[in-house]
Amino acid sequence: MNLIAIDIGNTNINIGLFLDGEEKYIESVSGRAAAKLKKTITSAWSKIPILKTSKEKKRDGVIIVSSVKPKWTQRVKKIAKQQLGENIKLLGKDIPFPIKLGIKEKNNVGSDRITAAAAAYAVVETAVVIADFGTAVTIDLVDDRGVFAGGAIFPGFKTAAKALNKNTAALPNIKQVSKPELPFGKNTKEAINCGLYYSAVGALLEITKLYAEKIGTWPKTVITGQAAKVIKSDCNFIDSFVPNLVVKGIALAYKKYLENKKV
Repeated sequence: MNLIAIDIGNTNINIGLFLDGEEKYIESVSGRAAAKLKKTITSAWSKIPILKTSKEKKRDGVIIVSSVKPKWTQRVKKIAKQQLGENIKLLGKDIPFPIKLGIKEKNNVGSDRITAAAAAYAVVETAVVIADFGTAVTIDLVDDRGVFAGGAIFPGFKTAAKALNKNTAALPNIKQVSKPELPFGKNTKEAINCGLYYSAVGALLEITKLYAEKIGTWPKTVITGQAAKVIKSDCNFIDSFVPNLVVKGIALAYKKYLENKKV
């Protein structure tokens, strides 16, 4: 199983190379860096072996994409077609999600949320909360039967900081949230940093508690995303911090797809 797994988010695009089912590396590229994106994808594709039976030297692999940003999906699709002569496969369309969905409007939920949830459940095999801290924060629940139950969404650090700056007369924009030295800020910037930081920690704990009350058991908790590593030291209730969980979930989805085809 050779593939390039591409997670297209609202800010970054994460690209993972898997050879014989084994993760080789995952790189993150800004979605706005078109030249670097093309170079990263073509470089990963060059490492996939050529089919021994192919006279055209076709490579024995696929490109699978999970995306929440259609504009960047088209960009990746164009790179694959023009540079590699390949068509991408979309998760949720060409490759089915490897998890049951217990939600309304199934076609409208972000594929990144479902993919991360499936990856987390595949490891713990019990009720699990999956929190992804990115441009938006998503805190989702998979019940003990392996059904994606739904979740909560609120602004990520940078999104919230920009909103404060844009919608007030005097509050500055905090470009990078960090772990506070004190729980209260000694100036306006520190106060905003504290507010954003502890609101994320508190939201994760409170929402996890509410989920636990609903399902009658305390779930495992897995966090991912760029900002997750900022708050994880103050979240002693979490079980795992897993970078690039969506990319790993894409590989899992393709593996299950191939297994089901054999049945």
